[in-house]
Amino acid sequence: MSKTLPILRPPRENAPAERPPPERIGRYDLIREVGRGSTGCVYLSHDPEYGRDIAIKVYQIDTLDDPERIRVARKMFLSEAHMVGMLQHPNIMPIYDAGEQDGLCYIVTEFVHGARTLAAYTRPDNLLPIDDVVGIVYKCAKALHYAHVRGVVHRDIKPGNIMLTIDSDVRIIDFGIALLRDADISRIQGIAGSPSYMSPEQVQGGEITAQSDLYSLGAVLYELLTGFRPFRGGTLAKLLQQIVHASPAPAASLRQDIPVELEGILAMALRKDPLRRYSSGADFAAALGRVHAHLRASSDKLEWQERFARLRKLSFFHEFSTAEIWEVLRAAGWHNYAAGDEIVREGATDDRFYVIVSGSCAVERHGRPIGRLETGSCFGETSFVRGARRQATILAETPATILQVSSTLLEQASQASQLRFHRVFLKSLIGRLQGGSSDEGG
Repeated sequence: MSKTLPILRPPRENAPAERPPPERIGRYDLIREVGRGSTGCVYLSHDPEYGRDIAIKVYQIDTLDDPERIRVARKMFLSEAHMVGMLQHPNIMPIYDAGEQDGLCYIVTEFVHGARTLAAYTRPDNLLPIDDVVGIVYKCAKALHYAHVRGVVHRDIKPGNIMLTIDSDVRIIDFGIALLRDADISRIQGIAGSPSYMSPEQVQGGEITAQSDLYSLGAVLYELLTGFRPFRGGTLAKLLQQIVHASPAPAASLRQDIPVELEGILAMALRKDPLRRYSSGADFAAALGRVHAHLRASSDKLEWQERFARLRKLSFFHEFSTAEIWEVLRAAGWHNYAAGDEIVREGATDDRFYVIVSGSCAVERHGRPIGRLETGSCFGETSFVRGARRQATILAETPATILQVSSTLLEQASQASQLRFHRVFLKSLIGRLQGGSSDEGG
C-alpha cells in the first residue's frame, strides 16, 4: 500500500510527517483504500468472525500540529465512537466497532458493495427521476429525525455523505463531525462542514440544531432536482454572503417538470430563520411523502396510458372499442419475461388467457419444440374449460411482455367486452389452426 493517511490541514514545516498506514489495525487487515475525506481515510477490510466485508475509517491524530487540535480531533472521534450504541437505523450507516492504536483512531462500519454517493447524480446531464429523488430525500429526513431525537446533529449533510445502494436504498454516512447535544464536543469553535450546504446560522457561527441539518438536506434536494447548488458564489466570501442574505433561483427555472409542491418544500427547508423551517425531520418527510404519493399516482396513470397505446396497436385489439380495451386492461396483469423464462407449464391449471404484447415465445410438448408464437398472438385456450390442464409449455424465446387476462376478472366486465374478447380470441386461434400451424398454446 503506497498511499498515506491524510491530515486535517497542511502541517507546519517542523510538524510530524505523515506515516503510511499499517497493514493491520485492531483485529482487522487493511485490504485497500476505498476513499478519503476531510477527517480520515477509508479502507476495505474483512471481518472473519462474522464473515462480512467492512469499511474502516482511520484518523491519524498525532500528525496534527498543536495539542489543542489533537484534543479536538480526539473528541470528534470519541463522539463518533459513542454512536455505536446509539444510531441503529436502516438508512444510517451502522457502526460495528471502534478503537485506538498507536495514535490511530478507527471506526468500523458496514461496507456496501457497488454503492455510490449521491454526488454522482448532481450533474444536469445525470439527474435521477424526480419521484426517485423525493423518495431518497424522504428516507434521509426520516433517518435524521431518528438521529435528532437521540441528540445527534450530523452537521455535514451533503450528496457525498449520502450513499445509494445498488438496490436503491439509502445510507447516511460520516457522522465524524457530528455534535452530541449537551456534550463537551459541542463547544468546538470554528466552521465545520461543507460550505455550499451550510445553513445561515452555521456560516455565522451560531447554534447548530436539527434545523441546520434540515436546511442542508433542503440544499441537497435542490441540487438533486436541478443539477445546481442553491448558491454558487465565485469566491467563498461571496458564497457565504449569498447563504446568509440571498434567495435561490426557483428550481423550476432550472428544470421545468418540477411540480409546484416541491417548490414550496424547498422554500420551507431553505428559510434563513431556523425557527421558520420544518420543526423536525418527520415533518419534512411527511411533506415529501405527500408529493411522492402524488408523483407515483401520476406515474402510474402515465404507465396505464402507455399500456393502452401498446394494446391499441396490436392486431388482436383492432376490433375493440376504447372502453373495451380499458376493461380488458383492468382484468389483466402485465408481465415482463426474460428469454428462457417459463410462462405456462404443461399440465398446470389456471384461468388466464394470454396475449403477447412484444417478443416471441416457443411452444413445447413433452420437452420437444412444436412451434412458436409472435407478437400479437394469443394462447391459453384451455381456460374456456374450467379446471382443464395446459396442453403445452410456453417459454419466452426472446425478452417478452405478456398480457395475462384472468377469466374470473373478465367476467366482471361488461357483456359486450366479454363477447368481444372471446370472439377475437377464438378467431385468432381458428386462424392459426387453418393456417396449418402446429402451434398450440395450451
